[in-house]
Amino acid sequence: MNTQVIVGCTVLDGRVAEGARPVEDAAVLVRDDRIVSAGPRESVLAEAGDARRIDLGGAYVTPGLVNMHTHLSLSLPGGGGDQVRAMTPHELALYMADGACRTLDRGVTTVRCVAEKDHADFALRRAIEAGRVPGPRIFTAGRALVCTGGHGHEGTDTLECDGADGFRRGTRAQLKAGADLIKVMISGGIAGEHEAIDTPQLFADEMAAVIETAHAWGRRVTAHAGPAEVIAKAVELGLDCVEHGYQLTPEVAALMAGRGTALVPTLLVTRCKEFFDELGVPEWMQRRSLGAGPRHLESYATAVAAGVEVLLGSDMPPFWPIDGTNATVRELEHMAGVIGPARALYAGTLGPIRWLDAEADLGTVEPGKYADLIATGADPLESTSAFRDVRWVMKGGTVIRGEGGS
Repeated sequence: MNTQVIVGCTVLDGRVAEGARPVEDAAVLVRDDRIVSAGPRESVLAEAGDARRIDLGGAYVTPGLVNMHTHLSLSLPGGGGDQVRAMTPHELALYMADGACRTLDRGVTTVRCVAEKDHADFALRRAIEAGRVPGPRIFTAGRALVCTGGHGHEGTDTLECDGADGFRRGTRAQLKAGADLIKVMISGGIAGEHEAIDTPQLFADEMAAVIETAHAWGRRVTAHAGPAEVIAKAVELGLDCVEHGYQLTPEVAALMAGRGTALVPTLLVTRCKEFFDELGVPEWMQRRSLGAGPRHLESYATAVAAGVEVLLGSDMPPFWPIDGTNATVRELEHMAGVIGPARALYAGTLGPIRWLDAEADLGTVEPGKYADLIATGADPLESTSAFRDVRWVMKGGTVIRGEGGS
């Protein structure tokens, strides 16, 4: 067995938002791909025997970050998106594999893909699980479901459906492919030229068909959605998560909180001009996106005040450089401006894992969990910007970045 003991660290995880305390002068014992013991250094070392030591020199160890709104095959309007759309299937697979590798290197050890082209996400997931490609653990929705001409209909990362029967078939098609969840577009958005953010795009029977079918198979449903009225109807039908939520009201936020519907706010998508300029995104989309920024932030704060569970998701590729860091960390910084560092740590680790129903294996630093760990030089409870300095990454007991010990 491959046994390692991580020392020289303070250990903390999302449970600090629920009253847990960081463990100073801690150690973590890892055997093969899982944590065997975690706690005060001396007690863990008593179990470690001659295990190989990894000394992190006073770093702060947390679970790896979880990005809940990922598109590794993203192609927005503009020149950068045109290049991705022109890729052959083989080129696309390699492009996504490169993105997965970059994502893991930044300390994002789990992602939730919410619309990827040509079901290439399933092939990528299999390659990562087989050890042929380095990358994060992937939970995926396959292709997102849209009405004819609906948000994102132009790409092969969506599937056009119409009517309740059509949306049932679309849902089942993703389940057949191996989807862990279902994504559905129920309103317009910032990237659709011939729609508005508040354009309703599904009828109630169509939304109900998706939710009922997915739930019957034990899968959750998340929805791209902007306007409060559209979101309210979906929440009443049993929607599990809202992506973006650009225009929430206190009443709808309260409904979400009461029904246990989470929010992945993706604040970055309305404050990322640097990213848009890099990809050559057209002026009409930039105006719509950046112009929605103030209302978007207000909507997010409204959700937090109502007690809605908020979870980290960047929408931009998780690894993408922006504002001196990467998209995942920048999104978490925006979130922390309202919820503070402790809750941000929860929103970027344990909260998403609970939504994914994967807490038996992931999300905390405790025995039995996969050894998906990262280390920062500064304390994430002092500032979420500590994640700008992820200096060491381990996934499943394998050191991906940083020193591997001796």
